[in-house]
Parts: sequence; C-alpha cells; structure tokens
Amino acid sequence: MKPRSQETISYTMSRIRGKNTGIEMKLRRELYQRGIRYRANSKYIYGHPDISMKGYKVAIFCDSEFWHGYEFAENEEKIHANRDYWIPKIKRNMERDNEVNEYLLAHGYVVLRFWGKEIEKDVKGCADKIEEALIQRGYKKPLK
Repeated sequence: MKPRSQETISYTMSRIRGKNTGIEMKLRRELYQRGIRYRANSKYIYGHPDISMKGYKVAIFCDSEFWHGYEFAENEEKIHANRDYWIPKIKRNMERDNEVNEYLLAHGYVVLRFWGKEIEKDVKGCADKIEEALIQRGYKKPLK
C-alpha cells in the first residue's frame, strides 16, 4: 500500500464526525423501525451516550474500532503516522470509556457498547440485545 501524505491523513481525520455517524444512524433506524424511542447524544447522562433511554436507565455506545482501541494490543503497531499523538489519544479514549462504564453502572444503568463492525455485520442482533435489556427493565413492546 502506498503511504499517504500528512495532508491527506489530516484531511481524512478532519472529516470524521463524533455524532450521527453511519454506524450510529444504522442502529437508530433499526430501533425506530421496532417502535423503540430513544434520545440521541443526551447531554443529561454522563458520558453522552450515542443512544439512551433515561427512564429505563439504558445507555448505548457505538464505538468505532480505531478511536476506541479495538484489539489495541495487536493493532498498535499498525499506527505509523503521528504515533506520539495517536497512541496516547486512543489509550485515553479507552480509559475514558471504562470511567464512563463504571460511573453509569454505579448509578444503576445498563451499559451496552457495540463495535462498528458488529453493527455493520448484524444490526438486528445489536437491536435485539438492546430490546432484551429494555424488557428486563420493564419495557413493554409496542403493538404493531
């Protein structure tokens, strides 16, 4: 593979969004089709979950593999550009994810985290897990 220039890498990274990402929208569409209503990126819940149901205390995060360190021990060596920036950044993201999980669990939330490739491969399975968590919390399925 041909190495990319620093300008190309910078441009690519600047285009990545933090909210309403493709994986997030795909999961939200599936939940909406099932009649499950939610809040997106709630600023009222610690960690600003991508999807949340505050009344049922369910927080859902859609994590992309690069930013959240999927199999980081194996993939760390694959980071070639700007290692002094990216490696600490990704490690801090992973620490923050754990801090958010611990806080929400301590406050009675069910925390569900899905990797982007998991959502892409099986969005219905991810939505099933969310629906199961909601049902355990007293959610009644809407009549169709």
